[in-house]
Amino acid sequence: MRIRTKRAPLPASPSTEVTSDGDARGPEVKIRAFRIGFIGALGVLLALMLGGIVSELGTVILYVALALFLALGLDPIVSWMQRRGLPRWAAILIVFAVVIGLFVGLIAMIVPIVVRETTNVIEDWPAIVENAKNSDLVVWLNNLSGTGHAIEEAIEAAGKWLADPANLGSLGGGILAVGAGIAGGFTGATIVLILTLYFLASLDSMKRYAARFVPASSRAGYRDVSEEITGSVGRYVMGQVSLAAVNGVLSLIYLSIIGAPAPILLAFIAFLFSLVPLVGTLSGAVIISLICLAAGPYTALAAAIYYLVYMQVEAYVLSPRIMNRAVAVPGALVVIAAVAGGTLGGVLGALVAIPVAASLIIIVQKVVFPRQDSI
Repeated sequence: MRIRTKRAPLPASPSTEVTSDGDARGPEVKIRAFRIGFIGALGVLLALMLGGIVSELGTVILYVALALFLALGLDPIVSWMQRRGLPRWAAILIVFAVVIGLFVGLIAMIVPIVVRETTNVIEDWPAIVENAKNSDLVVWLNNLSGTGHAIEEAIEAAGKWLADPANLGSLGGGILAVGAGIAGGFTGATIVLILTLYFLASLDSMKRYAARFVPASSRAGYRDVSEEITGSVGRYVMGQVSLAAVNGVLSLIYLSIIGAPAPILLAFIAFLFSLVPLVGTLSGAVIISLICLAAGPYTALAAAIYYLVYMQVEAYVLSPRIMNRAVAVPGALVVIAAVAGGTLGGVLGALVAIPVAASLIIIVQKVVFPRQDSI
């Protein structure tokens, strides 16, 4: 005979709720609004604090980025000297001595010219204003517009305003502000040079430390890609400096022939602006042509025509021959990268945009495409 035992009902699970009609509801979710809001507010405050720190350190970050960029640009020269049998420390010392010598030489050459030309402008300012009022260009513009002597009166009023030292002080932010800006520029250049020396000396060790963050199985490929990227950046810097040097030398020769004022200073301006891709040469040409108006309208016209011709030669002859060996980036990407870099980071952004685009292309070709092909 089988005896049936009555089992006791199991207690309801604490995560479920049984109603009077026998339906079991899901687990009750407790929303802790205060805790979530407090943690979210802390996250927002932390993000704002980090943004403020980055903003305050913007100048330091700019110095570091520029120094690293210059170190990568000088590294191919150091490596070339190493392949010729020189130890790395000696190659770095020679390269850095040449760079400092060029920097000091340019400063020693440009500063006296700026001081002399500024003195001449101050002494001859009334004659400069009078010549501008009576120039053929102003007479032609007056006859074309039919406004009588309005342009001459505007030039005379502008000359009187600029002749007032108080107005010049307010235009430049004051003498102290201008002096502080010049001192800050020299200080920044010194810091960048020192950082460039340190980065150039420790570039190999920096690459080794960076490779330690990559898994051991992928380090060989990482080293190949990183070497190709740093090589492309270095070749780009040397290519851009070569284009700027060509523009500076040719500008010095031509501006000396046509009798432009302070041709050495104008050639330095051409060299400096040509370091900026795409718009640099055009901006420098406009500034130089306007300065050449001080020597006469025909001198300015001759300078403008020369730079129009030179920009075509640079775009279709010099730049393809030099930059194609340095950075293999399609033309459309060069324009997009330079415009985007200039919008985001100003002059430095425009300088580094093209090697960044080249680096991304290398990463896609060496990493992304092989990974996709292996799937």
